[in-house]
Amino acid sequence: MEQRKLGSTGPTVSALGLGCMGMSEVYGPADRDESIATVHAAVDAGITLLDTGDFYAMGHNEMLVREALKDFSRDKVQISVKYGALRGPAGEFAGMDTRPTATKNFLAYSMQRLGTDYIDIYRPARLDPSVPIEETIGGLADLVKAGYIRHIGLSEVGSDTIRRAHAVHPIADLQIEYSLIERGIERDILKTCRELGIGITAYGVLARGLISGHWTKDSGKAGRDHRLMTPRFQGANLDANLALVESLRTVANDVGATPAQVAIAWVAAQGKEIVPLVGARTRNRLTEAFGATRFTLTQAHLAALAKAFPPDVASGTRYAAEQMAHLDSEKPAAA
Repeated sequence: MEQRKLGSTGPTVSALGLGCMGMSEVYGPADRDESIATVHAAVDAGITLLDTGDFYAMGHNEMLVREALKDFSRDKVQISVKYGALRGPAGEFAGMDTRPTATKNFLAYSMQRLGTDYIDIYRPARLDPSVPIEETIGGLADLVKAGYIRHIGLSEVGSDTIRRAHAVHPIADLQIEYSLIERGIERDILKTCRELGIGITAYGVLARGLISGHWTKDSGKAGRDHRLMTPRFQGANLDANLALVESLRTVANDVGATPAQVAIAWVAAQGKEIVPLVGARTRNRLTEAFGATRFTLTQAHLAALAKAFPPDVASGTRYAAEQMAHLDSEKPAAA
């Protein structure tokens, strides 16, 4: 598989990464054995970057990743971990804590659950409004010096925060949502990252399945699928967003691919510093995602997609209002 370097100081990783969250929660029931088999298939096929979070099902996802990787050499993969999100016993979110002392605590628990003595990329999941980013990054820098983490990443923060963080310690990559129907990063964040030599790990490249070509108005109703509670998957918004998939399908038919493969390939085509994270939970979906690396979108295809998916084309916001309020990446950059 093609390799891409995450920024000027980050690691070299596979051109596709595997997002593991859905193997534990959020997208409805998941099969543990199939999840582990999917991780095995990903690593065997050359995927080296695995993304998880300590708050994904309150540690369950990290333990699942540990089990899946037990027969692989540790240096065969790079593990990216998000931390800092606080949750209650009912699963509810209760804010962020990225104080250096709390960061050490979160890291210690993650290393235990993952069965490793270091994390390749460690990042706060969101900006903690009560802790200056310089203080958070300073604490992470100390953990780099101590050898517990290899690289520092960020997640869903805006240009001003990125610059302040990078001034304290080099940032390897920014993890942020990026897809044909979510192009907010293009307003200024992508330019900032390129200027500073910071890579992008793009999640939500299929808009959580919405533009995969597999989602229908009846999808997600078996089990607890949190997508049904987000604006883009509801009512008239869902109808409008699913209609967009037909334009994607037209390009897919032309290149002999699926809509999902074209959507992934489009993100990958936006720059060599961008690594799409695919949230495949089964080997079948993983195999489909691999197909995105086996063709090249022509300039004509890219132009057709740009016309069909202009910025802000999506109906509805990507998260519910209370979650959008916590996204530093959605705040306008300072003049």
